[in-house]
Amino acid sequence: MRMLAPPHPGHFIRTEILDAHSLSVTAAAEVLGVARPTLSNLVNARASLTSEMALRIEKAFGVTMNTLMQMQLAFDLAHARKIAHRIRVRPYSARHRTSASEA
Repeated sequence: MRMLAPPHPGHFIRTEILDAHSLSVTAAAEVLGVARPTLSNLVNARASLTSEMALRIEKAFGVTMNTLMQMQLAFDLAHARKIAHRIRVRPYSARHRTSASEA
């Protein structure tokens, strides 16, 4: 069963890592070796979690990068489903292939 509106992984990182360890964004960014705005954008859901950031979090705080990346994937998939009505693509058929190759 898929979650209709999974939270952005930044919310988990803020509540379960930063808040749990009483770390400010600035202090956590220092621990992770990243710029403060980079972490701030992530925990405020203005940026996606990258695999590199997930690995940094795994090394520093023990949350596996696979878990974190699964959160990002679930968020991205739910977002794509939410905007699917805006994406106009016709189903592929062999008929499209010949007309496309003639163009």
